[in-house]
Amino acid sequence: MSVQVVAAKMAEVELKDVPTGKDLPVGSPMTPTSEDKSLAKNDSFAAGSSAAASLTVESSAKAGDSSPGLLTPNAAKLPQASAMKRTDPQQNGGEAFVNRDGTVAEAPRMKKIQFAEQKQEFNKRPSKIGRRSLSRSISQSSTDSYSSAASYTDSSDDETSPRDKQQKNSKGNGDFCIKNIKQADFGRREIEIAEQEMPALMALRKRAQGEKPLAGAKVVGCTHITAQTAVLMETLSALGAQCRWAACNIYSTQNEVAAALAEGGFSVFAWKGESEDDFWWCIDRCVNVEGWQPNMILDDGGDLTHWIYKKYPNMFKKIKGIVEESVTGVHRLYQLSKAGKLCVPAMNVNDSVTKQKFDNLYCCRESILDGLKRTTDVMFGGKQVVVCGYGEVGKGCCAALKAMGSIVYVTEIDPICALQACMDGFRLVKLNEVIRQVDIVITCTGNKNVVMREHLDRMKNGCIVCNMGHSNTEIDVASLRTPELTWERVRSQVDHVIWPDGKRIVLLAEGRLLNLSCSTVPTFVLSITATTQALALIELYNAPEGRYKQDVYLLPKKMDEYVASLHLPTFDAHLTELSDEQAKYLGLNKNGPFKPNYYRY
Repeated sequence: MSVQVVAAKMAEVELKDVPTGKDLPVGSPMTPTSEDKSLAKNDSFAAGSSAAASLTVESSAKAGDSSPGLLTPNAAKLPQASAMKRTDPQQNGGEAFVNRDGTVAEAPRMKKIQFAEQKQEFNKRPSKIGRRSLSRSISQSSTDSYSSAASYTDSSDDETSPRDKQQKNSKGNGDFCIKNIKQADFGRREIEIAEQEMPALMALRKRAQGEKPLAGAKVVGCTHITAQTAVLMETLSALGAQCRWAACNIYSTQNEVAAALAEGGFSVFAWKGESEDDFWWCIDRCVNVEGWQPNMILDDGGDLTHWIYKKYPNMFKKIKGIVEESVTGVHRLYQLSKAGKLCVPAMNVNDSVTKQKFDNLYCCRESILDGLKRTTDVMFGGKQVVVCGYGEVGKGCCAALKAMGSIVYVTEIDPICALQACMDGFRLVKLNEVIRQVDIVITCTGNKNVVMREHLDRMKNGCIVCNMGHSNTEIDVASLRTPELTWERVRSQVDHVIWPDGKRIVLLAEGRLLNLSCSTVPTFVLSITATTQALALIELYNAPEGRYKQDVYLLPKKMDEYVASLHLPTFDAHLTELSDEQAKYLGLNKNGPFKPNYYRY
């Protein structure tokens, strides 16, 4: 039968033949309910679709279109397969399907209800408040899913301060203060992953575990509490040390890792998002405990050293040694030494070759991009960026941004570093010269007041401002907390600071360390730094009386070389060995050290 004949037969059917609700038996699946009527009454979109379908079929029939869908045998087998759909006005918008044999049947109600629900969901429009909360929840979830720095733990709904909680681990120990002890299993898995990328530290743990070179050492630490730090702490414990720990940055703590450490018996006082008051409270809880006198300090930034020196001078005098790993902390130690107030020997890990060349340079070369991408989703190609400072951190940042196609400017006070920047292809400028045109401002000087309010006022709309130095003193964030400026939290660690004229800048981590506050850093590089710290602690703790005076010392060159050699097997690297004749010619020991202390790598 042709399509034209089928259409003609359908056209002869009158709507009065369609059974109404009154003609149907009670309980029939085709009997309309009050709910069905309500849905059908409001379903103007469905009725419009029915009319469109009817017009489409009729026009196809007139055109003589031999639709394969109507003529194939499979189509004929489908129950209630319809060629036309009509709407009966007496049925409040109810729909009737006309079959091929000319009979008319009402459409199944189940399909109707599903379609109405879909339409209602589709037509929903969020209110102004709803759109804002939807946007906020999307931004928050995107940050939560990135990784452990923006962190699994950010999604916690518990707003109670950890200081107000009473928590105990599975062994009944409660000497810690963290966000949530229930996250310990998740943190343990993160630590296990980090162990795989920290070969030197794991090798040191294995080699020295039997000797226990830190037996009797009571180490109080203040560093970033991450999975990599956890591997260091557990290594120190395996070597015989007792450890108590606080965080050196209010944003860098991985809560799940802190939970894993607390579950493992470590006294940890830290959580992500501490207030300034919480920060100093945690340090004090670490230090001020009855019956426990620390004899070694492992610091990052000098805050712990400064706190003990100021608040507990008698305790400070009993310390055997300090290990410091940051520019800021080392600067403070040299100030104490110059003033004659440093009464214990200290090891400057920051200026060791393995820290400077690997942690500062290679780590920042990768993590600067990671931190900026996670927080702003910025594209680097073609962006104008000014990097303040061309030390090892600045060199790493500039190299990464240049490789991504950014136009990079450098500010520098040191003529040697400035010449290096010029030779590396960067334009040396003063900040005032480019502040109006740049898209991103990055500080990494270790200084204070590098970016002042006058610079912030002149920045272009949408300029991203961040810090890659340890301390939050480089950007004058305090000057932005004034009544005329509006702060708007966009997502975790990202704020819009809005001027009265509508201009806004994007401030990351409130001017604190970008990479550890907003992202993560490469574990392998941290293995180098952590191994250096562990060896420095062992050296100071076991040094005979008189070897180290009350001053600041650099790590011995032999120790630097040993740390580097422990990491070479990861790359299947093979060192060339000097012959006796070659060693004699160079005046070296065949086993090192291979460079004098004054050598610049």
